[in-house]
Amino acid sequence: MENIKKNSSDGRISEREERIKKLKELIKLGINPYPAKTKKTHQIGDVLSEFENLKKNEKNICAAGRLRGIRAHGNLTFANLNDGSGAIQIVLSKKEIGAEKYKLFVKFIDVGDFIEVKGKCFVTHKGEKSILLTDWGILTKSLRPLPEKWHGIKDEEEKLRKRYLDIIFNEETVDMIKKKAVFWNSCREFMAKKGFLEVETPVLEITAGGADARPFATHHNALDIDVYLRISMGELWQKRLMVAGLPKTFEIGRQFRNEGMDAEHSQDYTQMEFYWAYADYQDGMKLVEELYKYVAKETFGVLKFKIGKFEVDLGKKWKIYNYQDIVKKQTGVDVLNTDIKEVEKKLRQLKVEYNKKGFNITRAIDNLWKYCRKKIAGPGFLTGVPVTISPLAKKNDENPKITQRFQPIIAGSELGNGYSELNDPLEQAARFGEQQKLREAGDEEAQMYDHEFVEALEYGMPPTCGFGMSERVFSILMDKSMRECQIFPLMKPKARNS
Repeated sequence: MENIKKNSSDGRISEREERIKKLKELIKLGINPYPAKTKKTHQIGDVLSEFENLKKNEKNICAAGRLRGIRAHGNLTFANLNDGSGAIQIVLSKKEIGAEKYKLFVKFIDVGDFIEVKGKCFVTHKGEKSILLTDWGILTKSLRPLPEKWHGIKDEEEKLRKRYLDIIFNEETVDMIKKKAVFWNSCREFMAKKGFLEVETPVLEITAGGADARPFATHHNALDIDVYLRISMGELWQKRLMVAGLPKTFEIGRQFRNEGMDAEHSQDYTQMEFYWAYADYQDGMKLVEELYKYVAKETFGVLKFKIGKFEVDLGKKWKIYNYQDIVKKQTGVDVLNTDIKEVEKKLRQLKVEYNKKGFNITRAIDNLWKYCRKKIAGPGFLTGVPVTISPLAKKNDENPKITQRFQPIIAGSELGNGYSELNDPLEQAARFGEQQKLREAGDEEAQMYDHEFVEALEYGMPPTCGFGMSERVFSILMDKSMRECQIFPLMKPKARNS
């Protein structure tokens, strides 16, 4: 497909070079192969939906799009024109369009070129809706041939690297892109209907907060300071808005985590977070269950999904999964009464791989839970999460070792995170202090001490429920990896021949 050098054995030139030659010849003829304007009057999708009226009225139309196939038969040429709204057959008759226009088309136009066409709607003797051309013009001369129609791109890495080609040939990819737009639009619509105000918070932060994650670092030249790309959807900023008196806020945007890549994790992705004053985690669970059902129904039209080995019905009653009970039942370890040696021993027995850099009891328990969650079909909420791995959540009133935290569990994955937010500034300062010790011991995912946030809490924040969900929810419901569900995922640069 990308052979751009001459074949030294027989002197033939590549198709790319042949197209460049055609491009130069068009320019010599005074034809601009890349005009800025088109006289298009109809989208192809509209032509197809209004076809009978357009045919009956013999109305001249002008359509534009990419050529996806050309079949020449002497003085008659058929081609397929696609503009993204639909595809239609165009027919060039040497008699109808004139010898010169016909010759130009046959000589210079290739599959992949963008053209505009003028003509009238008619039906061929084979019954195919078509446009009989009276004129045509070039809009874009393509220099590289498209992959073969019936094969497209087979290599998965190449599909993601050249997603624009995958989109041309793969209707499933187009459908995924459209569904993802509906997913986030319905999420935004739901939150707005519930009275939440959409806000925008900083992407660049002096202190990266709101999650256990390693941030990307960069330098701000104008202020001459080091800053971080945010690792949460403005959690500590939205809580400042609760301090300020705004009762319901949410944000949808991109966030960034400098961590590993796998089927459920990416370095930059879309997240939604809401904060709800005068509500607790139990209120949050009710709202989130309603949110997930609404978004799933709007996006996919169903509430039942086949996800990997799991059959999941979001419409049934959501279960409550207790963190301590689940881990103890599956591994025999009591996470509220254990130490790092016991957990490490169990992780080795279970053959669970984990990052040993900065390893501590927090990471140990979290890895044990991640092993256990893979067996839970859901839908339901994980509760009773230990304080040691929930530095921003309120303690449970009945058991101070656990927090008022909840996480949706679907098909073995955590698909969100929420809690009754910690609003005691002294306890928050103490928890940040513990997190800082973990960072100093080598845990790069431990949270940074945000002194300005603690100061804001000292002015008083009402009882608040916060929750966040990422595009992982969409990818799980699609039963695809996060990378597959991103239009242009980050890819390692491909080596170029010098």
